[in-house]
Amino acid sequence: MRGHGLGWNLLGTVSSLSLMIVNAAPLMAQDVDEGFLGVIELGDSKREVQVGTATAVTVINQEEIDDRQAGTIAELIDSVPGVTLVNGNTPQGSGINIRGFGANGTYGTDAKVLVVVDGATTGAEELYRIGNQLFTDPELYSEVSVIRGTVGSFEFGSGVVGGVVQLETKNASDFTGGEIGVRLRQVLEATSNGAGFASSTIAAWQPTDNLEFLFNYTVRDQDDYKTADGTVVTNSKFRMPSYLVKGRYTFGDDNAHAITLSYNDSTTDEKDVPYDTFGTTGGSFGNVDRKTHSKIAVLQYDYNPSGNDLIDLSVNLSRSEQAIDQTCLPATAPHGCFSVVDADHNYETTKLTIKNTAYFLTGSVEHNLRAGIEFSQRDRLDAPSAPGGSDKRLALFAVDEILVNQNLTLTPALRYETQDIKGDTAPNNASYSNDALMGGLSARYEFDSGFAVFASAAYTEMMPIIDDLGTPLFMTQPEKSRTYEGGVSYTQGDLFSTGDALQVKANIYQTYVWDVTSYSNVANIDVKGIELEASYSHASGFYADFNATSADGTSTTNAGVDSKWIYAPETSARLTLGKRFGEALDVSWELVAAQSTTGVGNIALAGYGVNNLRATYRPQSGAFKGAEFRFGVENILDATYQSQLSTRVAPGRNFKLTMAKTF
Repeated sequence: MRGHGLGWNLLGTVSSLSLMIVNAAPLMAQDVDEGFLGVIELGDSKREVQVGTATAVTVINQEEIDDRQAGTIAELIDSVPGVTLVNGNTPQGSGINIRGFGANGTYGTDAKVLVVVDGATTGAEELYRIGNQLFTDPELYSEVSVIRGTVGSFEFGSGVVGGVVQLETKNASDFTGGEIGVRLRQVLEATSNGAGFASSTIAAWQPTDNLEFLFNYTVRDQDDYKTADGTVVTNSKFRMPSYLVKGRYTFGDDNAHAITLSYNDSTTDEKDVPYDTFGTTGGSFGNVDRKTHSKIAVLQYDYNPSGNDLIDLSVNLSRSEQAIDQTCLPATAPHGCFSVVDADHNYETTKLTIKNTAYFLTGSVEHNLRAGIEFSQRDRLDAPSAPGGSDKRLALFAVDEILVNQNLTLTPALRYETQDIKGDTAPNNASYSNDALMGGLSARYEFDSGFAVFASAAYTEMMPIIDDLGTPLFMTQPEKSRTYEGGVSYTQGDLFSTGDALQVKANIYQTYVWDVTSYSNVANIDVKGIELEASYSHASGFYADFNATSADGTSTTNAGVDSKWIYAPETSARLTLGKRFGEALDVSWELVAAQSTTGVGNIALAGYGVNNLRATYRPQSGAFKGAEFRFGVENILDATYQSQLSTRVAPGRNFKLTMAKTF
């Protein structure tokens, strides 16, 4: 029964801190004049800043997904502060790092970033050289949100140090508008660098008011791309067909009941490619034929009766699988086809989550309580240097958003999780049990002027993973992490002129991880950083979006020697200036800049500034009414650069053209 000492201390700390802030609330409120600012109707910028929460979260909606013309999910969320990509413009050999944790140039993930698709937990563990967090196509999704840090993660999983990436698939009603009938949508896209091509076909059918079906088939193809100096970057080509089948049925009084079933599938089938997906040549490993197959099935039941604020129930049963089948090519292997290169890998994660959201009052205090229970089992195929086994878990969680008064919100969160993990074959066939109590507290106080201050503290434990069954010490020593955050936000409408709107949010954080097992000869990791997000829109159609991040990290060896944590986010900023001309035209320019830094393998990387141009045209009349034309130029000035965690030089200038029409 590990983790109870820290867990119960944490529970006491959260309770004490909650009482201190609640008791202080009346004193704080005395200094505030009457007249709560309330909800402000904001203008249209490219991305809304989430100023209404203490959690560091960024939401990318359908409009931005379309306008960014991203070829991968990783490429889509690299615009989020604190997110750093390992490569990113290919589904294989890329990964997501948040606040210094997640993917790196050797492993596809360190299990500290959680990826959730329609409630299903996806991705592999620490697979050497071929691991992958997220293997799917952006065209399947209507929204992507990124939670940075730990405090907002407790209803999704344990051990979340970097953050959570949530993806929601498209629905048929997104295209039918809830009306009976059939709608078709066709998207065609071409890119110049790598001679890329993509086609996405969607059929949405709503036979009745309460029944809908969607089918989406997307294929994306890209050849090896070129850097600005004309160098061909090998091992960057791919062809990935994906499809999504989804149905939803609502029934009962006021359609209080809903059943949703979806199946999500993506595949690549590569021939004669380097075993090391992060590299550009076969090297000492040689080449392989490799097929990667990702499958996600989700069945969800929702019950939300009208007139009953205590019940908003969801039951989510999911199964995700990632299979990597590969065959070594002897003629390409300098040292022969040793077993690691010739191994197949398979992960299956089955999860049942039962969660209810209840709204109620205790005196004048409002509660929005999300509580639930989660059962999960991950099974991994036994392979050379990658032991097989099963990881069974039971978790209880509760997150209570407490509105103490119209200005102060407290959000305590707790998660208790148990684990039974065992291996399949000797010598890694032992069984282990672990449990831990984790949680955190965030507080947000909003002044009537539009300013708000917020702070949070969170503690989590990363349970041992199947990958570490070969090291008994790691199986009884969960990694532990605590994160402190604080910041300020500001929201105001009619600031400089009638109809304009400004949103600003600044967040500082400090994350400390100890009992580290994910990295060799690292005992603890300390990362400190700052993130800034801002958005401004004007009634004339002008808008500006800005975000920036800067962080510094230190890792300490078992011998007490400190060194720079090179995975901490590089100092970077992103500025978008745009103009909307009615409903027809949206033109924007984007500058992405980063400071010089040290990359993977202690390589010195120069700072860079990259310019991107995007334009969206929607004809409002004539033969093309209802069509959408998007034109983008990435890396306009053809700059040569390499981002911090990438193992490849970035693409040179790339023209993109997308045409879409809903029939």
